[in-house]
Amino acid sequence: MRAMILAAGRGERMRPLTDSLPKPLLRVGGEPLIVWHIRRLVAAGMTDIVINHAWLGDRIEAALGDGSAWGARLRYSAEARALETAGGIAQALPLLGDAPFLVVNGDVWCDWDPTAAPALAGLLASTGGQAWLLMVDNPSHHPQGDFHLLEDGVLAPAGGRRLTYAGIGVYHPSLFAGLPPGTPARLAPLLVDAIARGTAHGARHDGTWVDVGTPQRLAELDAMLTLGSVEAPGR
Repeated sequence: MRAMILAAGRGERMRPLTDSLPKPLLRVGGEPLIVWHIRRLVAAGMTDIVINHAWLGDRIEAALGDGSAWGARLRYSAEARALETAGGIAQALPLLGDAPFLVVNGDVWCDWDPTAAPALAGLLASTGGQAWLLMVDNPSHHPQGDFHLLEDGVLAPAGGRRLTYAGIGVYHPSLFAGLPPGTPARLAPLLVDAIARGTAHGARHDGTWVDVGTPQRLAELDAMLTLGSVEAPGR
């Protein structure tokens, strides 16, 4: 199964840290944030990984190379300008293949075990599903949440519990079929449409999840990892 790490964002809220360094290369617990993702994916058996980039993307490629240092095969989807989440995935589809794939936001940290992803991909392929989303309790900086999760794992327009999308999902390529490569596009409208069609599912994760979106949250995660107060899977 293939995986993609989203790493094309400018990281405006992280400035000035990201003025000269792309956000995925910011260090937490002694190594770049994106390396945590690579290690975790490789430990789960997913060695074929696509990384998109835009802002200072050459530095990402220089730092990570072909991925062999972590037992991975890295391929890059360069964007002249950031295409947003759905646009970036659509452009990378030729590298991701025809089967469902895992996507991880490069600016989150989560102890969810990606060994569950192949079974979820199989579920999508066999049922006509288009998306499976990892959901978390709404953090203080996003109290309104994103989508409603029902008890049977269906994402619905209403009812159930409104939770926040964790930035980790398994997607069928058909979800992005209508997007021409090179066109910026947000992910949320595609997910809303999939939810309306009944082709989106999810599950709540009650472990550790951090949206590493500000210098303060970066420092807090660094302290957690350095002190060993959270488990560091994939190492």
